[in-house]
Amino acid sequence: MAEKPAEVLVCDSDALHDGGAGVRFPVSVYGEAATGFVVRFQGTAYAYLNRCAHVPIELDWVQGQFFESGGEYIMCATHGAVYRPESGVCAGGPCRGARLRSIAVREADGKVYWQPDERISAPPA
Repeated sequence: MAEKPAEVLVCDSDALHDGGAGVRFPVSVYGEAATGFVVRFQGTAYAYLNRCAHVPIELDWVQGQFFESGGEYIMCATHGAVYRPESGVCAGGPCRGARLRSIAVREADGKVYWQPDERISAPPA
């Protein structure tokens, strides 16, 4: 059985605030460079691949700014698609019903970590 990939540190837990700026982190998707991001919503950290479900472009309009002005939805800066932070499901816009690709995330001892999987891995050192 293959060994589970090691968790990767993203940031300190206190870097994330409900509905506030997120933290981007480098990932590799099937060997290609990309970014993931983590945000906090209703006290919980959620992480996703930084790609709109409509067209595969990065979501943030300014680096780390993923939420719309009310802090209730993640929003694609290009297409205006809005996503539910707790599920990544598109709640409105051109990709309604599609979803963001989630990345497993865990908080422990004041730190936020993401877990690589078969599709999304840590970038080469």
